[in-house]
Amino acid sequence: MARMDSEVEILLVEDNPNDVELALHALRKAHLTNSIHVARDGAEAMEFLNGPTVAAGAFPKVILLDLKLPKVDGLEVLRRIKSNDRTRLIPVVVMTSSKEERDIVESYKLGVNSYIVKPVDFEQFSEAVRSIGLYWLLLNQPRPES
Repeated sequence: MARMDSEVEILLVEDNPNDVELALHALRKAHLTNSIHVARDGAEAMEFLNGPTVAAGAFPKVILLDLKLPKVDGLEVLRRIKSNDRTRLIPVVVMTSSKEERDIVESYKLGVNSYIVKPVDFEQFSEAVRSIGLYWLLLNQPRPES
């Protein structure tokens, strides 16, 4: 599933295979799956963001980030993204099952652009992912290319 080209528009950081498939299905239905890179844990996400694609200036238009990740947790990934001059302007949307106030507060302190609690219902989850994709890829004005 990993893509290493300059066309990545969405970096999906999610360790739950069911949520990955649901997200990809929702984005496919909205015709937004041409350029997705999936990272299955926080370390893989950081490898991608420190790798040749981003180093060459091909930034994702949005990062969809789960918080509960193996190896490097989502809050640490967010901290590293927002503290790095190269990646700090990439919009990050946390999509997590956590409704804990401390996770929400910490995410916003670190500079998250949006915090969404994953709906448990399949249809609501699909609609949430579709709406996020449409907003960040089609409606949001992306960062200017350097």
